[in-house]
Amino acid sequence: MASLEERLDIAERLIKSESFRQNKGLGNEVGYYIFDYPAEKELIVRERVAYMKNKNSRGTDGFELVVFDLYDIIIDILEKEGFLEQVYKFEKKKGFDRIIKSVGNLLKINDADSLIVKHIQENTPEDAVVFLVGIGKCYPILRSHKVLNNLHQTLDRVPVVLFYPGKYDGQELVLFSTIKDDNYYRAFKLVD
Repeated sequence: MASLEERLDIAERLIKSESFRQNKGLGNEVGYYIFDYPAEKELIVRERVAYMKNKNSRGTDGFELVVFDLYDIIIDILEKEGFLEQVYKFEKKKGFDRIIKSVGNLLKINDADSLIVKHIQENTPEDAVVFLVGIGKCYPILRSHKVLNNLHQTLDRVPVVLFYPGKYDGQELVLFSTIKDDNYYRAFKLVD
């Protein structure tokens, strides 16, 4: 089995290939991919994603690498809507379980017009490759299969790679290799 560093090297080569960027997976499915890795290697993956982003040049590579940290998107939306301070106070009064539901409703996480999906759509240029990171930091407010399902319905012009701290076997997502997220069949494993 390849090491994490070797798998990241392969991922970097893959996203640069023209066939990958044509955004068609097996059977001409929209190009959605999951790069799974052990959660304890999160800092290595973050560092490598930042390296790939900094190294990317639209002029040289022919595409723009766009990295969306899902946690940062949630915080930005809460701040923009003026709810971040209220969330802190509400959590103290009502507990974390109520925050999960309240923030989920505010962000429309379960809806086709999710604010997170809208943000990604509006900030994804043509000729891009999208990396989604930070899903582990969002648990349990945001579940990966919800983001992927909603995004899959609306963003089909560029390939999307979810960096997933856990296991994905092509059908089942297991966050942190312990929490069964849900089944998800529409994404391909980026690198075995």
